[in-house]
Amino acid sequence: MLNFTKVYDVMEVDPDTGKAVWTGITGTRAALQRDRFTIDPKVATYCPTDWVDERGYLDAELARKHRRPWSI
Repeated sequence: MLNFTKVYDVMEVDPDTGKAVWTGITGTRAALQRDRFTIDPKVATYCPTDWVDERGYLDAELARKHRRPWSI
């Protein structure tokens, strides 16, 4: 059985275009709320649990080495 964790991307609004732009930060709901980021709970994806560090954030090095499992 695969062990996946739900994670969320932190987005900002580009003041010039008004569009959402990824900040480069992805983490669990608990980590992002703890660090006072606003998330859209309807927009989440899943990653292997061992890609999430002890703080609750996605390990960027592991994510770069593997494709994100968007289809899960």
